[in-house]
Amino acid sequence: MTGLSPIDGVVVLAILAKAIGYGAALLAMGSVLFTVLFAKRAEATVLRLARHLAVGAALLGLAVLALSFGIRAARISGMGFEGATDPMMLGFVWDSPLGTAAIWRGVGELAILAILLPRVGQWIALAGSLAIAISFAQVGHSLGEPRGLLEVLLVLHLLAAAFWVGALLPLRKAALTPTGADLLHHFGSVAAYGVAILIVAGAALAWLLSGSVAALFGTAYGLVLLVKVVIVSALFGIAALNKLKLVPALGAEQHDATIALRRSISMEMLAVVLILLATATLTSVTTPPINL
Repeated sequence: MTGLSPIDGVVVLAILAKAIGYGAALLAMGSVLFTVLFAKRAEATVLRLARHLAVGAALLGLAVLALSFGIRAARISGMGFEGATDPMMLGFVWDSPLGTAAIWRGVGELAILAILLPRVGQWIALAGSLAIAISFAQVGHSLGEPRGLLEVLLVLHLLAAAFWVGALLPLRKAALTPTGADLLHHFGSVAAYGVAILIVAGAALAWLLSGSVAALFGTAYGLVLLVKVVIVSALFGIAALNKLKLVPALGAEQHDATIALRRSISMEMLAVVLILLATATLTSVTTPPINL
C-alpha cells in the first residue's frame, strides 16, 4: 500500500509505546486543565482525583519517554532490539528532532508534578501542559511545510483533545456526587468550544498533510486517518447522548441515571484508547500524501 512502512516486532512495540505516551500526555495535560477550569465547581474529591491523575500520567509519560529512545534506536539501527542499547544509535536519536521533543516533554511533565503544590503549583503545571503540547510539534508530520501553521494547529488540536480526555475519569466520579449534574452540565457547555477547536484544527491538519480528498482513499495515511475519523465520530455521538439525555436524567434524579452515565463515559474512554492506537499507527508507519 502506498506510503506504508514495513511492520515488524520493533514497529509494533513502537506503536504501543507511542499510544501509551500519547495517552499519558493527554491525561496529564487534561487533568491539569480540568483542575484549573473547574476548581470552583467540582467537589474536593473530584479535584483530588484530577490532580492525582495528572501526577500519575506525568510519571508514566516520563518512563515511556525514556523507553521511546531505545525503541527509536532499535528502528534506525537495523539490528532489531539489540540496537536499543547501542550508544551510537542512542546518540543519533538524541541529536534528532526526537531529542528536542524529549526536552520539551520532559520539562513539561516534570512541571506538571507541581500540581500538588498549593496556589502557584497549578500555574506551573499549566505551563507544563503547554510545553508538552509544544513537544509534539517538534517531531513527526508537523515538520513539513507550512511548519509554523502545522505547529500551531497541532498544539491547539492536542490541547482540545487533552481537555476532553483529562475530564473523563473526574466526570465519571462526579456523577456519584450531589453536585455532579451541575458540573457535567457546565462541562458540556465549555466542551462545545473545545470540540469546535478540535474539529477545525484536525480538519486543517488533515487537509495540509493530505493535499486532496482523493489522497485519503489511495494511501495508507488516508485510510488510517479515515478509521480514526470514524472512531472520533462515534465518540462525538456518545458525548452528544450524554449531554442531551443522560446528564439531564442525572439532574432529574431518574432511576439508574448514574449507572447509565458512568457506563457511557466508560465507552468514551474505550473510544479514546482506539483513537490513540490509530494515531500511533498513523505517525509510526505511514507517510502523509503531501510528502510522497
